[in-house]
Amino acid sequence: MDTIIILDFGSQYTQLIARKVRELNIYCEIHPYNKIPVLDSNVKGVVFSGSPYSCNSADAPIPNMENIKGKLPLLAVCYGAQYLAKWGGGSVQQSKIREYGRANLQYIDSTNPLMKGIGVGSQVWMSHGDTIERVPENYRCICSTDNVKYAGYQIEGEETYAIQFHPEVHHSVDGLTLLKNFVVDICHCDQSWTPASFVETTVADLKAKLGNDKVVMGLSGGVDSTVAAVLLHKAIGQNLHCIFVDNGLLRKNEFESVLENYKGMGLNVKGVDAKNRFYSLLAGVTEPEKKRKIIGKTFVDVFDEESKLITDAKWLGQGTIYPDVIESSSVKGPSQTIKSHHNVGGLPDYMKLKLVEPLRSLFKDEVRRVGRQLGIKDELIGRHPFPGPGLAIRILGDITPEKVEILQNVDDIFIQGLRDNGLYDKVWQAGAILLPIQSVGVMGDERTYERVVALRAVESVDGMTADWSHLPYEFLAKVSNEIINRVKGVNRVCYDISSKPPATIEWE
Repeated sequence: MDTIIILDFGSQYTQLIARKVRELNIYCEIHPYNKIPVLDSNVKGVVFSGSPYSCNSADAPIPNMENIKGKLPLLAVCYGAQYLAKWGGGSVQQSKIREYGRANLQYIDSTNPLMKGIGVGSQVWMSHGDTIERVPENYRCICSTDNVKYAGYQIEGEETYAIQFHPEVHHSVDGLTLLKNFVVDICHCDQSWTPASFVETTVADLKAKLGNDKVVMGLSGGVDSTVAAVLLHKAIGQNLHCIFVDNGLLRKNEFESVLENYKGMGLNVKGVDAKNRFYSLLAGVTEPEKKRKIIGKTFVDVFDEESKLITDAKWLGQGTIYPDVIESSSVKGPSQTIKSHHNVGGLPDYMKLKLVEPLRSLFKDEVRRVGRQLGIKDELIGRHPFPGPGLAIRILGDITPEKVEILQNVDDIFIQGLRDNGLYDKVWQAGAILLPIQSVGVMGDERTYERVVALRAVESVDGMTADWSHLPYEFLAKVSNEIINRVKGVNRVCYDISSKPPATIEWE
């Protein structure tokens, strides 16, 4: 399979490069700049990402280019362009006029293969504090803006290209054209990495890897675990044993409805009601990370007990996806822990199972496309993401069955309202949060002192960044009124208008 390798120097946009390349039906992988994989014959080109560092800093990231520069097509973006210019003997200085945001290309070498189809005046997105002041003699300028002469260059005699702007960002209007010029015309990648080809090769690989072995897998009702399970089922049939645990923190009626859906798909699924066990262990716990760890450990304990009833199981199936993998490693080592519910991280020592992760290379939107290719109905494929710890991290403070029931009812009204008003598919993720405060209200002629809930709806592609959804005021007024009238114990509804960053999608 033709592959593009993207070396990450710490840029906030690195994942966007991968997403754009994959939009062109070309497979690519992200690796830290200091952990370059084996560049075998399948690797057709390399991309250097941007970076928050200056190439003049003492701790500037320095890649090993021995098997890359001059040997494979290379596209260096922003920091990568500056590093290559300095490495070759050019000059990179702090910008006199710093360029952040939109700029326009005022000069373009239209004969250069990287710039094919891009016209003078094309808008690009800049994000750098340093500028290339001078390039070595064999570096030829291929584009400029008013403020940056060397917005792009090529090293003569090599398929080495560099640009100081970010083609992966939406505001670079011809960014996808530039990337296509590189990966298709320069790297000669075959655009054959499609959902159909992924299903075909993955099922074949799973058959070869697993043979007649049994696989045990925990299902959550979410898109990732569902698609992973169907892929495994397609490969090994009834040798896949699925377990769906009710931790008491699912959405209203979710345990019963999802279990029914799974059985209708022919999956071998066992439902386990463990909600009282979870409630007991969570009683009085208010610290978010502690709640997550209790839920995670208890799930593993329940899952371990159930999996032992399946004789000779050798593998654990998981719905790990690519953002989970990327977020678990970084340029400077393991990423800072924002939350501890990602699948990556291994298994407890006492669970003697090998891992199988069919979706490990996919982004969320790619998982959905694969799911549709597999014939999974849209009711499951189109479901919003739901956090692994469930409603526990949407109840701020301690967990009680009463609070769970209140939040389930609020959430059900909100989500069903989105569906009924044609808004559900326009939102990437939505849910309700039960706040640890009470407020004064008036119902009839009586004062009330009851709970406050917040509604959260965001638009995103894969959850790495998100903007709050601008839901119609009429809808918000209607759903607020319905919640207050129908859910006993709630007298105030708020709407969260924070984006990620700086806020996260979930509140805990």
